[in-house]
Amino acid sequence: MILLEYSPYKKFEKEELTLRDQLAIDRTILANERTFLAYLRTGFTMIVAGLTLIKFFTEIVYIISGTFLVPIGVIIMLLGLRRYFDMNSGLDFLES
Repeated sequence: MILLEYSPYKKFEKEELTLRDQLAIDRTILANERTFLAYLRTGFTMIVAGLTLIKFFTEIVYIISGTFLVPIGVIIMLLGLRRYFDMNSGLDFLES
């Protein structure tokens, strides 16, 4: 996944950053949170779709499809969680 080993802001002290830099950092943090919520929303949608196929349809094709959608939804949520924390670890030194 993405590991932020390099950040252009690491070479500056927090007091040295301009307003434009601070606003860029805030936008990056908000974008990270927004992306995480999108992963969660997609994962929940996949889980609900899978459970709906399993519960309301009797054909084996729908049951198998639903059985695949539930773990895929969980995997998507876990990938989003991992990506969020990977990105957030690179931004932690900026927040105070």
